[in-house]
Amino acid sequence: MEALDALLNRVSVPRLVEPAPDAAQREMLFRAALRAPDHGQLRPWRFLTVEGQARERMGELFAEALQVADAHAVPEALNKARGMPLRAPLLVVVIARVQAHPKVPASEQVIAAGCAAHGMLLAAHAQGIGAVWRTGDMAYNAHVAKGLGLAADEQIIAYLYLGTPERELRRAPEVRVEDFVSAWEG
Repeated sequence: MEALDALLNRVSVPRLVEPAPDAAQREMLFRAALRAPDHGQLRPWRFLTVEGQARERMGELFAEALQVADAHAVPEALNKARGMPLRAPLLVVVIARVQAHPKVPASEQVIAAGCAAHGMLLAAHAQGIGAVWRTGDMAYNAHVAKGLGLAADEQIIAYLYLGTPERELRRAPEVRVEDFVSAWEG
């Protein structure tokens, strides 16, 4: 697939089924992620893969986090939390690893990790893999961060859900460039 085609036509694919990306496809996903812009070559990211029964354990972690946040969480909400990681055969947790640096502020490092996640989405689309970037409360939850083994200087940027598209991809919506671009005249 041409690079511009991937950039212009990538869409989120929320309905994903087996199979998950194979080893060669995953290698390409991570290689693309590692090409993200990286001021200072800090490589301020790391990735966790979650698949198979680990998705069920992650669902339990999400349910626990919900109960910690709300002792009166209703069973429906707990079941929804448990089911979240089961929406795709493979999840990649994208983690920003912020490091103290005199020239590279924390915000740039977090953006770089976001660019790594975007690179993975583009590489997935180019390979015919369905993918969607999700966050939500479980991306910002201290109990989840601890359960996933994040250090104090780390934060979850994205849960990338990956698999085979359940149905034909929707067409990327047309967006008018002029609605977002203007000249600054000084």
